[in-house]
Amino acid sequence: MKYTNAKKILPEKLIIEIQQYVQGETIYIPKQQKEYQHWGSLSGGRQWLDQRNAEIRQAYKNNSSIEQLAEDYFLSIETIKKIVYSGNK
Repeated sequence: MKYTNAKKILPEKLIIEIQQYVQGETIYIPKQQKEYQHWGSLSGGRQWLDQRNAEIRQAYKNNSSIEQLAEDYFLSIETIKKIVYSGNK
């Protein structure tokens, strides 16, 4: 986590107001809700998992067993069941 001195970015009036609540401590100011990114949206990880899960569902529909899919994708049987029975997300 990167720290920035409040004097460099905040107006003096705001710093004085904040000092009424906290002084000399590190505080975290979260992003606004609209600024949050979904996990994997920037790296492509989410897209990769969605594609893998779609492949697993399709293979199951084409009569691959849950045990075989677990072996092929190096996942537990329980994980394969969750993917297969969750439907299309």
